[in-house]
Amino acid sequence: MPSSQPTAGHLAVKPEYLSSQPSPMAKPSEPNRNTKYDPKKPHITDTPITKSNWYKHVNWLNVTLIVGVPLYGCIQSFWTPLQFKTALWTVAYYFMTGFGITAGYHRLWAHTSYSATLPLRIFLAAMGGGAVEGSVRWWARDHRAHHRYTDTEKDPYSVRKGLLYSHFGWMLMKQNPKRIGRTDISDLNEDPVVVWQHKNYLKVVIFMGLIFPMLVCGFGWGDWWGGFVYGGILRIFFVQQATFCVNSLAHWLGDQPFDDRNSPRDHVITALVTLGEGYHNFHHEFPSDYRNAIEWHQYDPTKWTIWIWKQLGLAYDLKQFKNNEIEKGRVQQLQKKLDQKRAKLDWGVPLEQLPVISWDEYADQAKNGRGLIAVAGVVHDVTDFIKDHPGGKVMISSGIGKDATAMFNGGVYMHSNAAHNLLSTMRVGVIRGGCEVEIWKRAQKEEKGEVVRDENGQRIVRAGTQPTKVLQNVATAGAA
Repeated sequence: MPSSQPTAGHLAVKPEYLSSQPSPMAKPSEPNRNTKYDPKKPHITDTPITKSNWYKHVNWLNVTLIVGVPLYGCIQSFWTPLQFKTALWTVAYYFMTGFGITAGYHRLWAHTSYSATLPLRIFLAAMGGGAVEGSVRWWARDHRAHHRYTDTEKDPYSVRKGLLYSHFGWMLMKQNPKRIGRTDISDLNEDPVVVWQHKNYLKVVIFMGLIFPMLVCGFGWGDWWGGFVYGGILRIFFVQQATFCVNSLAHWLGDQPFDDRNSPRDHVITALVTLGEGYHNFHHEFPSDYRNAIEWHQYDPTKWTIWIWKQLGLAYDLKQFKNNEIEKGRVQQLQKKLDQKRAKLDWGVPLEQLPVISWDEYADQAKNGRGLIAVAGVVHDVTDFIKDHPGGKVMISSGIGKDATAMFNGGVYMHSNAAHNLLSTMRVGVIRGGCEVEIWKRAQKEEKGEVVRDENGQRIVRAGTQPTKVLQNVATAGAA
């Protein structure tokens, strides 16, 4: 199959196919977040925070909704007893509105990881509205920017700006919309459910967030205040905090089994808190996968719920990355961690950096008391190791000043992999005409790309491939 990549002489970008830069304002046919927004007017975030203007930097609407209202709910709960039925309903509605965010706002609309029928889309838009976290259009737009510009200045809730900032600080303080990375939401603007919810968001929030849970408790068992305080206000607070943990805790706590260049991490605690969104390192690598947890034992109720909807005919086209691609990412990250660990170990002076000495020079030094042995053309100084040699002083001393290649590789004892590794740390030279030739051969292989190196540029020495390891023993006149 021919490649679609441009070849020499072909332009990757042809000017005649480029249009002018799109306007930062939405099209007249699209729902606008703020019709009074003027991209040319200096934003308050462009000015430093002072004692006289600090209040202008605060998003007071969000402060009221995220801090003020929950605080009122906590105070009101002192005078509102919690009934058992209300508690059950509050937990059930917590999960329903939570799934509205995780399965709806996040996996359906922000990442289109599966498709849903109209009844399910309406249900998820209503439940997501009950979580009081913004409209689908606004939420998905910022989340796509977060994925596209993770940990950069264009990330709406970058954890690089602090854990609390990524949790809710980005909403409590005003943000400059011109600094948020651009994303494509044309598909959302074409979804009638998303458009209707965005235009009527305030009505949806008031009804689904507060009135509906109060009506259920009121008409169900006469607990109007309990439904308002617990099923409404306090439930909203806990759902919001759980979702905020995806932006903060999931970028701070856990492991990075697929990539560590950015902050997303995997951790079971985050998964428990966020209805399964805690395997965030996987999610950032494979965002269009409808799963966050890929192992059967990992907690991801959102994945299970979407799968059940598929069995009921409400969801379809559930997207999954091929296991081959997932495992490649895992192996690459494991290799990267191995490379980082390998770089901290002593593998001995590289052969090409060792001084070249003649056989006579080698033998003369050994004769005058220096504990030198030659194995496969490499000279090693074992003076300080003679007394610690597991095979005894006599055995190792018998190889001093001689070619101990055959002895070391099985003529006397087939030394272990650990012995070859230890010997590499004692290198002091290369015999002229011996390993010197092998160094030249290796240089030729490196030019051809036949020698494997890690990401730090270090040669990877695997078990059994050490220079001193000779598979077939070579009988030499100098061997003991």
